[in-house]
Amino acid sequence: MAKSPESEHPIKAYGYAARDTSGVLSPLTFSRRATGDKDVRFKVLYCGICHSDLHFAKNEWGMSTYPILPGHEIVGVVTEVGTKVEKFKVGDTVGVGCLVGSCGSCQSCANDLESYCPKQILTYGFLYHDGTLTYGGYSDHMVADEHFVLRWPENLPLDSGAPLLCAGITTYSPLRHFGLDKPGMKVGVVGLGGLGHVAVKFAKAFGAEVTVISTSSAKKQEALQGLKADHFIVSKDPEQMQCAASSLDGIIDTVSASHPIEPLLSVLKQDGKLVFLGVPEKPIEISTYSLIMGRKIVTGSATGGLKETQEMLDFAAKHGVTADIELIPIDYVNTAMDRVLKSDVRYRFVIDVANTLKAP
Repeated sequence: MAKSPESEHPIKAYGYAARDTSGVLSPLTFSRRATGDKDVRFKVLYCGICHSDLHFAKNEWGMSTYPILPGHEIVGVVTEVGTKVEKFKVGDTVGVGCLVGSCGSCQSCANDLESYCPKQILTYGFLYHDGTLTYGGYSDHMVADEHFVLRWPENLPLDSGAPLLCAGITTYSPLRHFGLDKPGMKVGVVGLGGLGHVAVKFAKAFGAEVTVISTSSAKKQEALQGLKADHFIVSKDPEQMQCAASSLDGIIDTVSASHPIEPLLSVLKQDGKLVFLGVPEKPIEISTYSLIMGRKIVTGSATGGLKETQEMLDFAAKHGVTADIELIPIDYVNTAMDRVLKSDVRYRFVIDVANTLKAP
């Protein structure tokens, strides 16, 4: 007979979890494993809310195992380390992002690309090596293998830095991998949400000339004045798109809703790259002619590996890149989820876990 979440491990824990496809989160008492030789245990201070938390809570991707206790943008302070831990000590500030495990032996793992490991273990909602379900950062504390724990740079804010553990690395990684991280590159960003606004900040920090592409002019002032983008074009305006034709080296497309792709291809230069980060419900439609005539590339990118995530955090600290956040108490989390669904946040909710999550 399967043990309950509260009794399967020796260390008592508590947090907020969804029990069914309603996605409504409520207090949950559960348990975490004892600190292993290579484990780092830490008190959770802050945890960002990612749109995928909502997808998992409602089982919209058909892969949720309840209870789902979300959160993969987690910052905390170390309270205990295993006997063989080498990189961390009690009192260190640390982060955990989207992953807490991988096979460690495949080519992706060997290349520090654990995010592409076929046996990757996500921070919540996946089975861990011991066969128990992983629980995320909407909780009082975490325990993770030190390989999947990140050193927090001294001058990086804890609250506004937390979303970098997902939104940050998910945009930093493709900018680096596809060569869009060089001064003078002309980079487009589609969608000015949690991912998009961080993509703009990283691209600007790399020295790129940044164009925000949106379906309306509603966010023009935010993009140009708030985020310091260089240009703003409305994708539904044929005249603006024509003026921008063949002007961009690459586009980071962060939108998960279905949207036309051909107009985006038209503003790419020869050999330009369109990189998808979002996952629309329906397959995209592309004319191969649009690709052939400009030798253009359409590709995608997931989050990055642990080595690159650490590199990203250090870069962010050096260049002052953080997310624009709204700090909330944990009992506001269901309202926040509703607002995420409506894109009613500028641009990322972060839960003040340490100050607002109280033991039952």
